[in-house]
Amino acid sequence: MPVFFQHDINADTKLAIWKIEEEEAFFLQHVPLQREITHPHKRLQHLAGRYLLQYLFPDFPISLIKIADTRKPFLENEAYHFSISHCSNYAAALVSKTARVGVDIEVPTYKVEKIKHKFLQDDEWHQVHKQWVAINNTTNGSIPDDTVSLLTLLWSGKEAMFKWWGLGDVDFRTVLQIAANGEAGTLQLTGNFHKEAVETTYPIYWKNFSGLVLTWVVTSPHPG
Repeated sequence: MPVFFQHDINADTKLAIWKIEEEEAFFLQHVPLQREITHPHKRLQHLAGRYLLQYLFPDFPISLIKIADTRKPFLENEAYHFSISHCSNYAAALVSKTARVGVDIEVPTYKVEKIKHKFLQDDEWHQVHKQWVAINNTTNGSIPDDTVSLLTLLWSGKEAMFKWWGLGDVDFRTVLQIAANGEAGTLQLTGNFHKEAVETTYPIYWKNFSGLVLTWVVTSPHPG
């Protein structure tokens, strides 16, 4: 069973990454294909993500999932809050009975350097990068070891924040802000979300694997 990573945050909130090694037929034994997807690999990613929902909580009502205008999947009665992410041969899911959640996985590539200006403000980047350099000088590999990995981590963190929000219409540079500190000897990220009447700050949790970055957000339900 290719569970690449699993983290039970508490009894009500669980996270996992699945490494996709199976054929489509394996997933279709357990979950339906709920929408038309023509690309074979994207179909596999879609099915693996939904399979993970029931892997984490066997009573998760897959058939009741709806898709919002923002393309976010949701349950009308919010019996579960959940977030799904796909990248390469991996799918991730974060599910909670009680908390608002967002999850994202990314494979670091040099392309992230070209879009840096689209999701980061200069002072935001300099503050996080300063902490990153300071920690790298005093630890042995507890954080990403190159700029591409760090940029990917910040992009992923903002994607997790965006999914936590779930209502679309967000400027990643202004509405989503990330700050960092290294008080515990590792890079600790804090997200600040500010849009209209909603303003909140929360931790952005992360884990760096070889060739894969994972970020997630878990908070109380937000207004709207």
